[in-house]
Amino acid sequence: MEMESQRRTELSKEDLIGENQGLGFCGWVIFILSAVFAFLTFFISIFLSVKIVKEYERAVIFRLGRITSRKAKGPGIFLVLPCTDTFIKVDLRTVSFDIPPQEILTKDSVTVCVDGVVYFRVSDPILSVANVTNADYSTRLLAQTTLRNMLGTKNLSEVLSDREGISHGMQMSLDEATDSWGIKVERVEIKDVKLPMQLQRAMAAEAEAAREARAKVIAAEGEMNASRALKEASLVIAESPSALQLRYLQTLNTIAAEKNSTIIFPLPMDVMSHFMNKK
Repeated sequence: MEMESQRRTELSKEDLIGENQGLGFCGWVIFILSAVFAFLTFFISIFLSVKIVKEYERAVIFRLGRITSRKAKGPGIFLVLPCTDTFIKVDLRTVSFDIPPQEILTKDSVTVCVDGVVYFRVSDPILSVANVTNADYSTRLLAQTTLRNMLGTKNLSEVLSDREGISHGMQMSLDEATDSWGIKVERVEIKDVKLPMQLQRAMAAEAEAAREARAKVIAAEGEMNASRALKEASLVIAESPSALQLRYLQTLNTIAAEKNSTIIFPLPMDVMSHFMNKK
């Protein structure tokens, strides 16, 4: 895809320069007169002809309204003819901007408010000047519409859980759309997803109910496991009557450690049964 994008860019530049190469008879006459005038007034025109662009800038030169070269000038010093040449500076640094909050209707008919941030730079100064009036403003508007179109095909659960995938899809779509403008979209990020208050309360109530249900299930499983353990313990104690006495002594030891004022006298079950039989 990247190779095809570069190929399309080269073809569009060749077509653009090919259409603008010929100055025509009048154009060449004006160009020669301008060059002669600049030569005769060299010490004055030199101050108008020498231009400087910074390291992060490029200059697109127009001669009689036509682009002169397939490659922008810069960085450093370059010359222009005072009467026939004009130039436009293009900044190559990465630009970031916030996508304003957009109210979007998702695929499952839920209204959400989403904003984001986009990072882009000018990759081809000539295309960014010749093919679009304002590349920066056009990219901002396209980012807003792309965000709305992208999230309109997603469910609410996908919007909340798959932000990385949505950001990557938006980057690919924006990069492909702005390729003919000489713009390279480097990164797109979803910043925040705001839900309506009623939906937030409903989701909170649903989550609370789900937690309560899981807590009840865990408590029921604990009681079931405890009953099984008690059953196994009763079987072990039934096999050894002395184990019950040891259990009594362990219980007394536990109560005494807590400094309790209550005194418990354990009575064996066989003694109680003797009195009950005597009655």
